[in-house]
Amino acid sequence: MKTKDLISELRAITLQNIDFAQKLYNLSDEELNWRSNSKNWSVLECLEHLNIYGNFYLPEIETTILKSETSFESEFRPGLLGNYFAKSMKPKAKLNKMKTFKKTDPIGSDLSRNVIDTFISQQNSLLELLQESEKVSLNKLKTGISITKWIRIKLGDTFRFVIYHNQRHIFQAEKVLVLQNN
Repeated sequence: MKTKDLISELRAITLQNIDFAQKLYNLSDEELNWRSNSKNWSVLECLEHLNIYGNFYLPEIETTILKSETSFESEFRPGLLGNYFAKSMKPKAKLNKMKTFKKTDPIGSDLSRNVIDTFISQQNSLLELLQESEKVSLNKLKTGISITKWIRIKLGDTFRFVIYHNQRHIFQAEKVLVLQNN
């Protein structure tokens, strides 16, 4: 795939995520913390889950880009493992349920609107990193992943994983709001 097309797609998804999050400021604290049952996440819990991942991946991506001596390549070729991770996160018409790791599960947390601020800030950082990625190789650079430091995937796959994961949970938050209004 063309690297510029990939970056453009990921930038568009990130901008949509920011737009959704900004609209959340119009909701009450009760609406933001509402859960359909004790096992499902609220809107703020969906965003907090993403913030937890952002706390790992944003510095990981930034460090990788900053210490890079590679140059931009016009084609991006997904790696085997990275492509698997990215595709598993990409939202589908019917989202497949996935078990989250305990350390990234915000269920039952006492959350405030600051979660929205953090999410939007992280998404803006992601946009800046996507812009910086236009100067480096998304194929040659590799980042660690959150579940183990022993596995490293291509920077392009890391961007895909993180942004598709964000999109997936934004869709989940949107479903929470639909359920709440029915």
